[in-house]
Amino acid sequence: MKKIIITIFTLIFIGIIAYGGYQIWDINQRYADESKIHDMVLEYKPADNNINNKENKSITDMQVKYPDTVGWITVPGTEIDYPFMWYKDNDFYLSRDINGKYAFAGTLFMDYRCNKDFLSQNTIIYGHHMKNGSMFGTLKSFADEKFFDGYKYGTIYLPQDNLTLEFFAYIVVQPTDKEIYSTQISETYFEYVKKNAKHYRDIGVMYYNRIITLSTCANNDSERLVLIAKMTSEK
Repeated sequence: MKKIIITIFTLIFIGIIAYGGYQIWDINQRYADESKIHDMVLEYKPADNNINNKENKSITDMQVKYPDTVGWITVPGTEIDYPFMWYKDNDFYLSRDINGKYAFAGTLFMDYRCNKDFLSQNTIIYGHHMKNGSMFGTLKSFADEKFFDGYKYGTIYLPQDNLTLEFFAYIVVQPTDKEIYSTQISETYFEYVKKNAKHYRDIGVMYYNRIITLSTCANNDSERLVLIAKMTSEK
């Protein structure tokens, strides 16, 4: 009887070890899949010296192969250097890669309520908070005040234009926050952001300015980490 009990516990222990090993392998495989896709799409990234060139043929080429592509976003100092998509709902690219295949890391995507030509007052882009820093995993870097002060600008590349992003607020909110997640800015929006932001920079942003909101989950999944910028077109 004693031998049977020992055997049972041994098998259970082996099973736990095997399951733990599988979990580690599965996580690493997910990261590897995301990295493979990212490396593949880098061929479409506009050249760094192309920031003053309003025609980004690489984005146009990407839209031919991946019609849901809107543009490319780059945030210096972070790992955020990806294309982003638009679809008719906010679920599709949450768990799919640019080929439409299941992917744990998903793809950066614009809120379906937003205008793809960036005519909305508030354009919202979502991305997963990946622990290895991919997607929007490094958005949390802006929680550090020194980092927030040191990295003030980002860029969105579109087929016929470049948008300069001037970051002015980093805020932690609930996923149901109507002020932050509305595509239309209310009269109290900027006052609300300034009051609740963890970090805020007065750049003279006004009600008529277009803004962009980059959003990802916090570690506890009940909050959202949000970086807000004023958008300026180079046209």
